[in-house]
This record gives sequence, structure tokens and C-alpha cells, in this order.
Amino acid sequence: MKYPSGIKRTAKVNNINYANRGMSLEEDINLTNQYYHDEKIAYIYKKPTPIQINQVKYYQDGPRIKDAFFKEASTTDYNGLYNGLYIDFDVKESSNKTSFPISNIHSHQIEHLRNINDNKGISFLIVRFNKLDKNYLILTEDLLYHIDNYDKKSISVSYFEEKAHLLELKYRPRLDYLKVIERLYGGKNGKSKEKQD
Repeated sequence: MKYPSGIKRTAKVNNINYANRGMSLEEDINLTNQYYHDEKIAYIYKKPTPIQINQVKYYQDGPRIKDAFFKEASTTDYNGLYNGLYIDFDVKESSNKTSFPISNIHSHQIEHLRNINDNKGISFLIVRFNKLDKNYLILTEDLLYHIDNYDKKSISVSYFEEKAHLLELKYRPRLDYLKVIERLYGGKNGKSKEKQD
């Protein structure tokens, strides 16, 4: 390449994966859910955060909230239906290379996931380890097993590697988490294909 000063410079190219640069896990899940909706695969949506509005100010371009507060603690971020199955889950990100801090999950969220699991719904977390560039789906039962049986403040990456399901980042859908659900729980009869074998 020639530059104005006449000095030739060669571009240094590193092997860098730009697939997810600048995109949060939540954005990836939103794009995935939009794909599922567009293709009529599933109807899964992001729950709105319940807020109480105290004051609104009106401007020429429209009203703006000036004062509000959270009415109650929200449960999980997403729920919906897939092939006759109720699905409820949350997404979390971690910058830690070796573990996922349990403090990233609020106690009321753990209780909510436990209730969904106890009532035969499908519940899980999708966790992104940002520095490892890895995404995992961990079922509530495996998450609860760790929380209930280990006296630790975090879940090691090795536990995710052993118990969770690695989700590959793709173009469409971004993170095909329903592929895991289909493999584990099957279709409308709700029977696990994997557990039958």
C-alpha cells in the first residue's frame, strides 16, 4: 500500500474472530428469537421490566418519563412456547476466564427457575464467557445441583464444560439454543429423545 509520504507499509493481519464484536448476548438472543418467530419455529419474547411511572414531562416530540421505579423484582428475561413446550430462561455474561459468579444470578431469579423446573417447564440459563468467546446453555437442574451441593461462590468453567451445552455462534440463528431443547425434550409429547436412548 502506498501512503502520501511514499513509504510502503504492509498491513499486519492477526487471526481475530470478529463474529461477535460489539454485540451483547442479549442482542444475540433477541436476533435468534426474531429468527424463530419469522420462521414460525417458536414464540419466545423478552419480558418487559415492570416499572411504576411517577412523573411524565411532555415535549413537542412526545412524552418522556422523568421519574419511575421498579415495581417488583423481575424474574427471568425470556419466556414462550416451542413445539408445545413452555420455556423460561435468563441470559448472563461474565468477564471471568475461570468461573461464573453465582452472585450474577439474583436469589429471586433462582427461586423462579426452581419453580418453573418443579412444575415441569423447561428452564435454563444461557451464559457467555466473554474472554473465552464461549456460550453455554445450562439447565436449571444442573445449575441448582451446583448451588445446592457445593459451598462455592462461583461455578467453574469446567462444570459448564461437563454439564452444560456449548452453543455455536452462527449467522442465522445467532445462538440456536432450541437445537439443544429439541435434542433433550423432543416435540409435543415432551419426552426426552436423549434420555430415551
